Amino acid sequence: MSKLDDVITKCKEQMTKQGIDCDETLLTNVAKALGPSIYNADALVVATGDKDELQTVKNWVGKKLGVAEGAELDAALERCTEKIGKSNTKKLRPVYYYLLAKDLGKESVFS
Repeated sequence: MSKLDDVITKCKEQMTKQGIDCDETLLTNVAKALGPSIYNADALVVATGDKDELQTVKNWVGKKLGVAEGAELDAALERCTEKIGKSNTKKLRPVYYYLLAKDLGKESVFS
């Protein structure tokens, strides 16, 4: 099994545990778009309570999905944080970004 396959398996497990439907193709494409950072244990997890981390997420969403910072993005971040579990300290980056892409209607970016 490749490193990417390992990450995808972890993501699918988290999604199943949280009751999140999984489009495996979209999840895989989101993970690939994140690049090699997802193979670093620290970078694989999103710390939504950290303002610097949220800025990193916003920057990525702006560049990759074309969504500017503002109320729409802030609301999407909040919805995705709730969906994956606000108290969940292991929010996997590919899952979080997958949820953002779906919430913002930007799945086509990854097709």
